[in-house]
Parts: sequence; C-alpha cells; structure tokens
Amino acid sequence: MLAPYIAAGNISVKAMWHSAKRVYEETPEIEFHRSIDTFLKQLIWRDFAYHQLIHYPDIIQIPLRKQFADFPWQGTDEQLVKWKRGQTGYPLVDAGMRELWETGMMHNRVRMVTASFLVKHLLIPWGEGYGWFKNTLLDFDTANNAMGWQWITGCGIDCAPYFRVFNPFLQSEKFDPDGEYIRKWVPELSSLQAPYIHRPWEAPITVLEEAGIQIGETYPSPIVDHATARKRALQAYQEVKGK
Repeated sequence: MLAPYIAAGNISVKAMWHSAKRVYEETPEIEFHRSIDTFLKQLIWRDFAYHQLIHYPDIIQIPLRKQFADFPWQGTDEQLVKWKRGQTGYPLVDAGMRELWETGMMHNRVRMVTASFLVKHLLIPWGEGYGWFKNTLLDFDTANNAMGWQWITGCGIDCAPYFRVFNPFLQSEKFDPDGEYIRKWVPELSSLQAPYIHRPWEAPITVLEEAGIQIGETYPSPIVDHATARKRALQAYQEVKGK
C-alpha cells in the first residue's frame, strides 16, 4: 500500500531504500533478509521502468519489439467490457478487476494474471489495458504501467518467456488456496468451498445448488475456454515470431 504515495511523490524512494537496508543490517533473521531483498528488487525494477521511458518515450503506445505492431488481435469490445467489470467467469480475474474498480488498487500477482488474461486469453491489445489501469489505479505510474503491459504482452524488454500464458485457476489455487480473496471480491461465490471456488464450472450440480449458484445466471460462464485460448495465443505468438 506504499505504491500510491510513491506515485504521488509523498515518499522518497531513496529514503525507503536506505531504511530497508538499515533494518536488514539490524535484523539477523534470514527469512526477513529475503523479504527485504525482494522489496529492494521491486524498487530497482521501478527505476528500470524509468530508464526505459527515458530512452524509449513511445513505449506508452508502441511495442519495443517492432514485429508486435502486426500482432493478430482478435478480441471484441464486448469481451473488453466484461473484463473491465469482472464478469469473465474466471474467479481470480473477476476478483482482481472488481477490487481495482472499488479500491483503485490490486495486488501485483493479480495485476499480472488479469493483464495476461486480457492480452493472451482474449487477444485484446495491451493498450486497452494500459488505458484502463491509467484511469483506475491510485498508484498509476506512466513508466511502470507501460513497462508492465509490454512485459506481460511479450513485446518489451526482458519479457522472457514472452509466450508465457498465466493459468488463472492454477494461480488462484497456488496463492489463494482457500479462496478467501475470491470470496471477498466475488460475493456470489462466497458459499462455494475450495477447490470448486477456483473453477466453479467444474463443481457438481448438487454443490452449486447448495451454494445457491447457477453458472450462466448468478455467475457468468467462462468467457473463453482456457485450453482453447492458450492454444490460440501460442499460435498468434508463433506467427509474430516468424516475422
């Protein structure tokens, strides 16, 4: 939750760096050291974004890897709206997009998953996501946002493997095994227990009825099939790679 204050210039990044280093030196626990190292790497990553923006000011609009200018986008306006409103039928994606709309914030892991879903599952141009995050994030930062979207799309610097497609329900099962995050932001699924809350369309009818859920009625069916969308995305990336 420091991010909005960093973006607004209320907190000195240099002061944060030196404070974290001081705590590192004063605390003997190895696990704590690893946590601080991760935090410091994020501050360096932020600087890396500014480095890119300074040298490539067009990254807010134009892919650094030029062959991506002809990427075969196929998504629709209707799908874009469902993504923005958290109505994709993928609980983790929907939870993240609803949290963003309600609070102006979203956890970094979920930012990656929702962004990957937009450009790789739906094949909607990353510029649409950049614009939506610009309009909704309290911690919006031009350099970070541009680098993040180009990284997740695979058209920027240091985007290896550029063809990686995040699996929304596996990410959910790994980082939110009990479904607490989903339960908070997608209340229509709050009565559904794990593991079904991660992929409600696979739950037995009796389980759904007991939870008061009707897929396609009280909660949307998946907007795309994951396996099909992944295959389509990889084909599109292979086409771009050929250029």
